[in-house]
Amino acid sequence: MKQFLGICWLIVLMLGTLTTVVEAQTPDDTVIVLSAEGPLTPVLVQYLDRGLGLAEAQGADLVILQLNTPGGSTDLMSQMVTRIRSSQIPVVVYVTPNGAMAGSAGTIITLAAHAAYMAPETVIGAASPVDSEGGDLGETMDAKIKNVLSAQVRSLAERRGPEAVALAEDTIRSARAVSASEALAVGLIDGIAVDLPDLLEQLDGRTVWVNRVEQTLHSRDLTPQPIGQTFIEELLQLLTNPNLVFLLLSIGVQAVLIELSSPGGWVAGFIGAVCLALAIYGLGILPVNWFGLIFLLIAFVLFILDLKAPTHGALTVAGVGSFIAGALVLFNSVRIPGVPRISIPLVIGTGIFIAVTFSFAVSLALKAMRAPSIMGRDSLVGRQGIVRLAVAPRGQVRLGGEIWVAELPEGETTPIPAGQLVVVVAVEGLRLKVKPVK
Repeated sequence: MKQFLGICWLIVLMLGTLTTVVEAQTPDDTVIVLSAEGPLTPVLVQYLDRGLGLAEAQGADLVILQLNTPGGSTDLMSQMVTRIRSSQIPVVVYVTPNGAMAGSAGTIITLAAHAAYMAPETVIGAASPVDSEGGDLGETMDAKIKNVLSAQVRSLAERRGPEAVALAEDTIRSARAVSASEALAVGLIDGIAVDLPDLLEQLDGRTVWVNRVEQTLHSRDLTPQPIGQTFIEELLQLLTNPNLVFLLLSIGVQAVLIELSSPGGWVAGFIGAVCLALAIYGLGILPVNWFGLIFLLIAFVLFILDLKAPTHGALTVAGVGSFIAGALVLFNSVRIPGVPRISIPLVIGTGIFIAVTFSFAVSLALKAMRAPSIMGRDSLVGRQGIVRLAVAPRGQVRLGGEIWVAELPEGETTPIPAGQLVVVVAVEGLRLKVKPVK
């Protein structure tokens, strides 16, 4: 196990070194292109910081952040806004592709850029704060957060004129959302670009202010240099998908139960621990109703109790119902635009699969309980041992840590030398009848 983990760690280090070498070869006259898609997570904050740090280290001329997000935590948003505003290199937020959105916290991130563009058919706005489960905040807390966010967007949008400031505040106070053309009409964004080459063409010659220093962009001849997420970043970002988090949670709990029911191994426990750790990370990011966890726990308790219940099957059926209800309450009772809902067929199919698995376990348990117990001398027949003293025709055999008197079966005359592997074919009193294992 230690060797396996060591090899995995070595591979990660090699991949990290390779990534560093590749990124370190970024040529001059480039525009660093970052892509942030999905709800805001600590991974995206780290990714943005890494990309901006690389751009500053390599002396890139421009950074473009391609954004498509329904929003997320205001704390994560504040970290991204601070990093963008402190950048030494101009940062352009480009809401793309067609149909994408800069929703909720994504609105403020877009306004924080030194220049903001959107692709056709994209949306920006609906930045009213909500709690971790997508519900309304209390009156006092709602007023506090809205006032803080309104002040923040006013400071970010004031250079765009009074209409842009009014619209920016409206996205927070009234959860207003607008299309790209509506945002451009009031100056909330700087333009609409159909693709990355069109964006670079429009940015050429534009003047922006970076840390109170006026800069003129010369982007027409810049070479786009995409900086992708690392394997670990991509893996953690996938955990914003509730379907994947649900599967990890289900597998993790089952694996842990298997480990607890048959202790001594490590495979099931290790898999369960990893799956549960990833699931907990995903649950901490996704908007969920934690009340659903109670139903999931009840479901697994019912599955376990069915192993000892006199009426086998009834508790399993009840557990399936509790499992399905818990999953739907956990993920689908909270609705935030842009965050996918969990697949109902997936939940039902997983519930049925777990029920079948536990039913199979119940049948094996019942079979084991009804099987006649084999004890005493009968339990020795068929077991193998090692000859300690040559059996010719009588000797000694080590069997299960004990020394037994052994002799050849009736009709056998060929001696069995010491060290030979033998099998017990019969037991007479305290003597074993053995023959060589072929």
